[in-house]
Amino acid sequence: MILENVDVVNDISKEDFQKNYFKKHKPLLIKNFASRWDAFDKWNFDFIREKAGEQDVPLYDNKPADASKSTDAPVTHMKMKDYIDTIKSKPSDLRIFFYIITDRLPELLKNFTYPDLGMKFFKRLPTLFFGGSDAHVLMHYDVDLGDFLHIHFEGKKRILLFDQKQSPFLYKVPLSVHTIYDVDYENPDYEKFPALKYAKGFEIFMEHGDALFIPGAFWHFNRYLEPGFSMSLRALPNKPKVFANMLYHVFIMRYTDKLMRKIFKSKWVNYKQKWAYEKSTEALEKRLNNT
Repeated sequence: MILENVDVVNDISKEDFQKNYFKKHKPLLIKNFASRWDAFDKWNFDFIREKAGEQDVPLYDNKPADASKSTDAPVTHMKMKDYIDTIKSKPSDLRIFFYIITDRLPELLKNFTYPDLGMKFFKRLPTLFFGGSDAHVLMHYDVDLGDFLHIHFEGKKRILLFDQKQSPFLYKVPLSVHTIYDVDYENPDYEKFPALKYAKGFEIFMEHGDALFIPGAFWHFNRYLEPGFSMSLRALPNKPKVFANMLYHVFIMRYTDKLMRKIFKSKWVNYKQKWAYEKSTEALEKRLNNT
């Protein structure tokens, strides 16, 4: 893969952000972004353990979805305090996916201020994501195609970003928002997946309090290097073409795929994996023939 650094700033005005990043669909890392909040000291495991420790939370691991099921089920459940204690005490790939703050821990909403960057945030769904030091999230892009600000806390985190133009080299699975399951983005096997060598993207390392602007429909791979959690603030697409594409993704593509998984199970999943490999092989041949 051909990986570059994103632009990094310590502060940015709304005008500069809109002109040079939001409108250009360009990612940006803002260092120590959350440290400006008056209640920044509450964005840690201890505060969440104290306030939500007795909550039962569904947990996921690094394994891809079960092909025999039409929906992704958690691998286990724990109380929040037990989960936090577990990932702090030993390596773990267990993670919490899409913890909606407004439903589960509304008190936390008092501890930050929505940034004045000209983004129209969807305030119903500020969400948290947690992971142990062995956890990662498979390469994907979000089905709602929304732009979002991703703010990280506690340990370090590595993120890879690719725009949609790189999809042919990432082994994108048809009718899905993810790539072939067995592509290892930490140790790429270029013999098995040769097209991956030509994928151009960004590599970002985040630390406590950093914020990353991720433009809508960008592919992202998240790897927790240490136990940590992140908050995502989403802005739904407002351009008619992008909004129509979002409706297709959410209501047509996603449910078509769920139906096919329910009917054909592993046969459908295996067919899509093979189809993805063939499409990327074609893209690679075209790329090599044009050089």
